[in-house]
Parts: sequence; C-alpha cells; structure tokens
Amino acid sequence: MNSSADLGVLLPSAEEAMEKLVLAEAEKATESIRRETAVENERKALIDRLSKPSGVSDDEALKRTATIVNNAIKNGLTEVQVYRFPNTMCTDRGRAINQQEPGWEASLTGIPKEIFEFWKRQLQSRGYKLYAQIVEFPDGVPGDVGLTLKWG
Repeated sequence: MNSSADLGVLLPSAEEAMEKLVLAEAEKATESIRRETAVENERKALIDRLSKPSGVSDDEALKRTATIVNNAIKNGLTEVQVYRFPNTMCTDRGRAINQQEPGWEASLTGIPKEIFEFWKRQLQSRGYKLYAQIVEFPDGVPGDVGLTLKWG
C-alpha cells in the first residue's frame, strides 16, 4: 500500500500542477515567438536576395526559359508560372497587379523587374505574353505575386 509520502512524489499538489501548467504555456509561447521570428528573418533575407541583381545573363535566361517552356509544352500546357515572389517586391504591395491596372509593371522592383525587362527585350517579340497576378490571399489580403508566361 502507498503511503501519503509516496503519493506526494507521484501526484503534485493542485498548486504545483498549476505552476507546471503556467510554465508549459510560457514555454509554448516562447517557442511560438522563436518560430515567428525565424520565419520573419527568412522572409527578410528572401526579400534582400530578390532586391539585388540576379547576375543572370540574357543567354542563360533564354536557356532557362526554353527548358521551362519545352517541359510545359510536353505536358500540354500553354502557359506556366515562371516566378513567384512576395508582394513587398512591388512598390504598392501588389495593388496595381490585383486591380489589373495598366502600367502595373512600374511597381515591380528587384528580380521581378528584371524578369519583366527580360520578357520585354527577348520574349515579347516572339509572341509570348507575361501576366502578373496575386496568387495568394492570406487573411483576405493580397499576398504573393505570380508571373506567368503564356504562348497559347
């Protein structure tokens, strides 16, 4: 038979149980904040990378485009999303793209702007179209933007 001393080791008092609960909740909150901070830091690093020139030549970009388009054609597609980026890469956070306003391309910065300029220089005259659209609406607000190359 267990004595009351053994019971104290096995079963915490109600006060001790509440203290453990509070500590566990605090640990969960701290971990959540750590995760959110890590995600935010990754997002800032991504935007920093996307803000800098890619260093990709037109020849290399044409090779990459050919691979993407030829694979899409093999799969029976007439368009393919070629790039996705955070709406913060637009000077208006994607508003002009979401509203499908003429001149939306003026809001692009960094690599998305590079892609648009490459399309204008190399692909538009070959009959390709480039569309931009908001592809995600977290909490009902515009999120990521997708650039889609279309040939059909």
